[in-house]
Amino acid sequence: MTAARAEVVAGGPGRFRSARRRASAGLFRRGWLRATLLLSAPAAWFVLIYLAALAILFVSAFWRVDAFTGEVVHQWNLDNFKTIAESPAYRTIALRTIGIAAAVTLTDALLAIPFAYFAARLAPRRLQTVLFVIVLVPLWTSYLVRVYAWRLILAHDGILNWTLHKLGFGGVDIAYSNWAMWVVFSYLWLPFMILPVWVAFERVPDSFLEASADLGARGWTTFRRVLLPLVLPGVVAGSIFTFSLTLGDFITPTLVGGAGSDFIGNVVYSSVGIANNVPFAAAFATIPLLVMGAYLLVARKVGAFEAL
Repeated sequence: MTAARAEVVAGGPGRFRSARRRASAGLFRRGWLRATLLLSAPAAWFVLIYLAALAILFVSAFWRVDAFTGEVVHQWNLDNFKTIAESPAYRTIALRTIGIAAAVTLTDALLAIPFAYFAARLAPRRLQTVLFVIVLVPLWTSYLVRVYAWRLILAHDGILNWTLHKLGFGGVDIAYSNWAMWVVFSYLWLPFMILPVWVAFERVPDSFLEASADLGARGWTTFRRVLLPLVLPGVVAGSIFTFSLTLGDFITPTLVGGAGSDFIGNVVYSSVGIANNVPFAAAFATIPLLVMGAYLLVARKVGAFEAL
């Protein structure tokens, strides 16, 4: 090996380390460049896969299906939206979906607030661990198993009516109805409401409660005027999950809902899988997207994203 070649080989690793240090120093000084390189791949995936799919979905809502050939005709029109607006059945389905989603969200909030308050502010550490596991255990089981379990519980000869008869109260006939969907949805999504509210209660400084007590406020007044405003972002954050998950579901209405319990998701599924009318399905699917878009704007204003 010649002297010149030996010098080049010996200096190779040194030059590589020097270039690496310069690149590292450059990235350290330019935080925006470091963030860009870090987020470029996830951002590209988000734009190309998620946003592009939503854009295609929205565009296809303005197409139509030829009645004779069944082929999608790429002609701009508002026929699908007119059909939805003018049909009482489709309006009822949309209102039912939004109404039950709102009822489930309100129910879960009313159940989660006292539970999370006790778990975060009153329960001992060991009991907190037990309660946390209790909240998470339903999420470890299959979604379908939980729905079928409630289907058996709410059946006419299920354990609910059997228990009520034994207690002398008589049975209730809520199987395969909107009431059944409300109960099942409230159970399914309750953990998604409890966890953000629990964290919100834990973040409230004890000094705030002590200051309220020093000023003469009683327990309920402190809870209503101090704690609730501070945990409201957590409640709204949980409601994002409960509202959106209910809004987009179509399995639970199929399994526990009755003949008149279709959701928007059921219409979208039947339009794609049975009628092969993708443009109409896309038009109907834009309703929950618009509703959730408006809901997220409101949630952002109350600081819900910071509580996630």
